[in-house]
Amino acid sequence: MQAFLIGLQFLTRINVVKQTVWTEEDFGKSVRYFPLVGAVLGSIYGGLAWMVYSLLPGYGVFLPHHLTIAFFVALPILLTGGIHCDGFMDTVDGIFSGRDRERMLEIMKDSCSGAFGVVAFGLLLLFQYAAISDLPMEVAPVALFVMPIISRMMMVLAISLYPYARKEGMGKAFGKYASRKTLFAVFLYGSLLVLPWGWSSALATICALLFAVFFCNYVTRILGGLTGDVYGAVTTLCELVVIIAFVLGNYLFGRGII
Repeated sequence: MQAFLIGLQFLTRINVVKQTVWTEEDFGKSVRYFPLVGAVLGSIYGGLAWMVYSLLPGYGVFLPHHLTIAFFVALPILLTGGIHCDGFMDTVDGIFSGRDRERMLEIMKDSCSGAFGVVAFGLLLLFQYAAISDLPMEVAPVALFVMPIISRMMMVLAISLYPYARKEGMGKAFGKYASRKTLFAVFLYGSLLVLPWGWSSALATICALLFAVFFCNYVTRILGGLTGDVYGAVTTLCELVVIIAFVLGNYLFGRGII
């Protein structure tokens, strides 16, 4: 329970029990609970979407559509404190800087955001807005529920299977206590949370898995491993992949293409 609460406090702004003293072991062992943290977030996202799309009468008349979508784009940033967005921006700044490996790692560690990161984050928000806008109302609650679960399963994949690029760092504690056994357990219970919600959830999981492997391999070739910033980038990008998979899956299925 302590490791789960540490993971919840680290990855979100939800503080059930205020903890200020963390051991490396507790911090590292929290990795196995990351998809459960995603389930907490997903319950909030999906529950609010269900209320908006199913319970509130006259949706589209009483609630402005674009403001509603903007709310669902902003909600994950508000509840996580933007921790994964920061990692995404730092990763983009580093790997697209055109410098050598050591300089890239220095750039990623810099607290200031560069032009590459800002532009990439703007594009990320644009695609998130468009993808959520295109979600059919009947599947939006499910998509928003499984989105943070699947993305954090992929974060555990990145932590468990790929080397850490730095000699030291906060993310190194994750890898120290994460193994293939941890990954198997996470994918087992994560699948039990996701797959019962239908074929679209299965498709989204497969798409996120393929993307995560591709992205982690790409970054590893450049940096010789991954960092905590890259873990955040994997999470953020996989959230977008999940929503796009739901949109395209329902679009193609509705047209009889699949």
